[in-house]
This record gives sequence, C-alpha cells and structure tokens, in this order.
Amino acid sequence: MSRYTITVTRTASRHTDPDAIIGYDRPLQTFFLQAFPDAGGEDLELWLGTDLREFETLSQLRSAAIARGFDFIPLASGILHRLLDDHAREARHAVSDPIIQDLLERTSAR
Repeated sequence: MSRYTITVTRTASRHTDPDAIIGYDRPLQTFFLQAFPDAGGEDLELWLGTDLREFETLSQLRSAAIARGFDFIPLASGILHRLLDDHAREARHAVSDPIIQDLLERTSAR
C-alpha cells in the first residue's frame, strides 16, 4: 500500500486539509483518499476507497471526491507519477484513465 500526503480542498468553503492522504491499496486494488479528521483524529470526514476495486482510476476517485464536495487537484507531479508507478506495479489488470493525460499536460506546463 502506498500513502502520500497531499492537500484536499472542501470546495464550498475552500477550507483545506494539508495533511490528507492519497494512495493505492494493492489488496483492495483501489486508489483511496482520506481527509479532514475530527478533533480527536479518530474519524474522517472523507474516506474513499475502502471496497474491492472501488476506484480503479484516479478519475473515478476524483469524481467521487467532487460528488462529496471535495477536490485534490492540483496534484503535485511527483505524487502523480508515484501513484501511477504504484498502480502499474501493483494492479492486477490495466485500466484506462483519462485523468492521466490531463494531469500530465497540466503538470508539464508548470
């Protein structure tokens, strides 16, 4: 399982969690996202990617986050590349992901 610290934004309020976690879970074959822990650090307001093959692409993960009022884009190119490497190395089957080209174009333009 990979885990990278990123910033997730609550889109309505623009409030951010700079210590959110994104990664790839090999046993579940899914990308996951965790953000906005409660004051005790016990519960998360956002926790996506807990079921088998729930989010096989970053596009699916981002769509689910947006549907719940959150976003993790922009994503640092280094983290994007590590996530893609994790997926390529650990996924049991390849899945086409349209977000990859879009993110690569955005990050290479910087």
